[in-house]
Amino acid sequence: METEAQQTERDRASHSEPSEETPDITEPEGRSRFSLTGRLAVWVPGGRITLGALLCVAFLLVFSTFVMQPFQIPSTSMQPALRIGDRVLVNKLAYRFGSEPRRGDVVVFDGTGYFGDADYIKRVVGVGGDRVVCCDRQGRIEVNGRSVDETSFLYAGDGPSQVPFDVAVPGGTLFVLGDHRADSRDSRDHLGSPGGGMIPLGSVIGRADWIAWPLGHWTHLERPNAYARVPAADGAHG
Repeated sequence: METEAQQTERDRASHSEPSEETPDITEPEGRSRFSLTGRLAVWVPGGRITLGALLCVAFLLVFSTFVMQPFQIPSTSMQPALRIGDRVLVNKLAYRFGSEPRRGDVVVFDGTGYFGDADYIKRVVGVGGDRVVCCDRQGRIEVNGRSVDETSFLYAGDGPSQVPFDVAVPGGTLFVLGDHRADSRDSRDHLGSPGGGMIPLGSVIGRADWIAWPLGHWTHLERPNAYARVPAADGAHG
């Protein structure tokens, strides 16, 4: 019995006393631990500075891929608003949550198979369901029977179009024109091409919202109110 009691006491002692091999996970107040950044910096040549630069690059790549992408204006087709060399910021989330391009929006799109193997920037004149005609008796474009005064953004001296047209915009597509109509290859030039000059919504990269460079030309690209009174056609979004 005495032996059994002694064995029991030893068992209790073995469970109650901490082992010398068990690390003490309790740290005194104020003791700093290595952060994840600090641990990673140990393995990166150049330490924290290099790691910080890499994180910034990664953030910019993600931001450019999914949120806002810069686009350099390659031609005069969108003058006077956009000049050659201007850099605009394209909002890639503008049409990602149920919204669709509206008349007057300046959009960047992939023209592969429709305009050419490149990205283009143009202004939306017609959306799915619209009938776009040029021109009325006063030389203005008509959208769904309503004449549109485009003088606030057209290049000085240009008319709405030197080429007459009468098109019905299929659902899920856009009819786009440049603001410098005399120097823009746009939907008018591709009416006889595959797709009829229309841009599928799936090819739209985003909406140009800001001119970011040069700094002296920094401005927000507003949607003109020229199309505000255009009535919505069947299947069109006003």
